[in-house]
Amino acid sequence: MDSSQTLTADAPLPEVAGTEKLLLSLVALGLLLLLPATFDADAWRARWCFYAALGLLSAGTLGWAAWKYGRKPPGVHNHNLWLRASTSRGAVAWVTGLVLTGFYVILYWFSSPDDQGNFGPLNQLVHALDPVSQLLRNRPSDQWFLYGTFYTLAILLMGGRALWKYRHSPYHLIRTGVLMFFQLGFAFLLPGLLLAFQRPEFYFSYFWPLKPEYLFPDTVGYLLKDGGPGLGVFMVFWTAVISLVGVPVLTYFFGKRWYCSWVCGCGGLAETAGDPYRQLADTSRTAWKWEVRIIYTVLVVIVLLTALLWVGASGAVPALASVTQPLSQAYGFAIGSVFSGVIGVGFYPLMGARVWCRFGCPMAAYLGLLQKHFSRFRITTNGAQCISCGNCSNVCEMGIDVKQYAQRGEPIIRASCVGCGMCSTACPRGVLNLENGPREGRYQGSQLIHADSLRILS
Repeated sequence: MDSSQTLTADAPLPEVAGTEKLLLSLVALGLLLLLPATFDADAWRARWCFYAALGLLSAGTLGWAAWKYGRKPPGVHNHNLWLRASTSRGAVAWVTGLVLTGFYVILYWFSSPDDQGNFGPLNQLVHALDPVSQLLRNRPSDQWFLYGTFYTLAILLMGGRALWKYRHSPYHLIRTGVLMFFQLGFAFLLPGLLLAFQRPEFYFSYFWPLKPEYLFPDTVGYLLKDGGPGLGVFMVFWTAVISLVGVPVLTYFFGKRWYCSWVCGCGGLAETAGDPYRQLADTSRTAWKWEVRIIYTVLVVIVLLTALLWVGASGAVPALASVTQPLSQAYGFAIGSVFSGVIGVGFYPLMGARVWCRFGCPMAAYLGLLQKHFSRFRITTNGAQCISCGNCSNVCEMGIDVKQYAQRGEPIIRASCVGCGMCSTACPRGVLNLENGPREGRYQGSQLIHADSLRILS
């Protein structure tokens, strides 16, 4: 064997134990049962296959997480991430991305109900949830209830995995628990209960500009009318106050992490189901340039669209009435469906879990501007302790090359940082710390360390 063959030989992966194979087999069997649940013409049999699939997926995932991480010492470990085809853009990752992308395409564009209540390719899966939907919402299931169920289950199951994996960190235990709570309570159960009481479906954990329609004139009118004089007014008041007052105040004190890493459902899925793919985020300067160009363009578009809709609704410019509605629909298709859904989640195994948060989310852009220019939040570094291992950059799902800041002893004050704290957790030397200190001296980390070094040398 020549030297070139020796250098390019693949490193061996550790052998998979029998217990792990058994638990992963439960997951595989659960996925397999989704096929008869989708295509079996017998509705009763399809329904039971569906519930059996969810049960096997849940038991297999939680059992595997407990076995995989509970037997090892606490701490952030790479676990051969760059050797496995599932987490290094290998064949398994491409197949997973294709399946996720295909599901979103079918959900958004091929699952609208016809006059007979048929939901196309997802019809059996949708109606399998009719009993749950009737119990929670007092109405039959639809494609969005199916999606909400899958979404919530993914966060709960992979949140359980995260609780095992990061059990050594109180910060991550609490943060993961809060994410699971908001998704289950505020994004799944509460909107369903509102429908059960004949009130508008409303998500209290989503605000403008992430949920731009909540400040659109038509939505405001609908909430005031169907929500009633009490609840409807509160919904409109809540959206306006939290978007325009609450968000800036909370971001001033805590940075954008209070929302992006603790409350938001998009961030919740990224931090749980997307955790195996966080190392895939592109840290290049080119990626950062595209990030800035795209995300702030989206924010400008939604601000202008909201303003145009209100001007059009006022009747001051009659010609706008024929323009604003198509613009709103185009935004919903390009950003709400294609970007946040198909690309934002479907590309997890190929581009990392925060593609939508990095490049397309107007809420992240809004919070990022506040965080960079007005917030007390930053990640402080102690360059003298940095050993340049690169663990911090490897786990940053926002594509920030944290190691470069740590080596220079500079505080990390980036608009894109969601404050997940994973860089601090992964650091073996305690170099990085999340702080909400005074705004004075936010950018002086490197200068202060340099001055201290000069004093020591002198």
